[in-house]
Amino acid sequence: MKEIIKLEKVSFCYKVKPILQDINLSIDKGDFIGIIGPNGGGKTTLLKLLMGMLIPHTGKIQIFGKNPKINRDKIGYVPQIYRIDKEFPISTLEVVLLGAIKDSFLGFFKKEIKNKAKDLLEKVGLKDFIDKPFGKLSGGQSQRALIARALISDPEILILDEPTANIDPESERAIFDILINSNKQRTILMVSHDLHTIVNEVKKVITVRQFATVLKPKEVCKHFGIGLYHTPIIAKKIRGKKQ
Repeated sequence: MKEIIKLEKVSFCYKVKPILQDINLSIDKGDFIGIIGPNGGGKTTLLKLLMGMLIPHTGKIQIFGKNPKINRDKIGYVPQIYRIDKEFPISTLEVVLLGAIKDSFLGFFKKEIKNKAKDLLEKVGLKDFIDKPFGKLSGGQSQRALIARALISDPEILILDEPTANIDPESERAIFDILINSNKQRTILMVSHDLHTIVNEVKKVITVRQFATVLKPKEVCKHFGIGLYHTPIIAKKIRGKKQ
């Protein structure tokens, strides 16, 4: 597989507090990666570093062999829903079109871009909500609209920060179906606290708690679901040693 993301000895601090230390990761084209870890463990910081929104204090990050800022347009991003102002008067279609703002002229979009946005909304199950106010959508519907917004630029990498948080099981299943289908064309990295779903859907798992550990889904301990991230025990299992 072709390596498209590489982190070498990456560390990051907020003022003097270490958030991430000595991170070494290699992510291949077509990977579907679930990122898990405790609150404050550095998951969202890791995403921001990958997108070039933060600069590591030490180490090196490469996206397609270059600085993340250079290849920022190759990345689609779906933020946590609570970071979106749902009181802003904007339609669901307009939200999706914001993902193609660089292709607009003074805020106006060509017909083919609008048709593409409508097609994406249909694919994520929101055909009947195209002209509805974004603020009126449910949590699950809002997340699907934000995924469509991220996909309209045809990114090679899709990054999602807890896209299934606080939504109903039916919406969660719909989102994972969208992501599994999207994974055929792009690499996906997703932060989630839903351990059970993560291990059943993704190809690799990265646990982040200042340091990062890459695991196969079957190697993830059920204790992670209650916040017990015991890397040493997992490492022993991988080596085939008894606990």
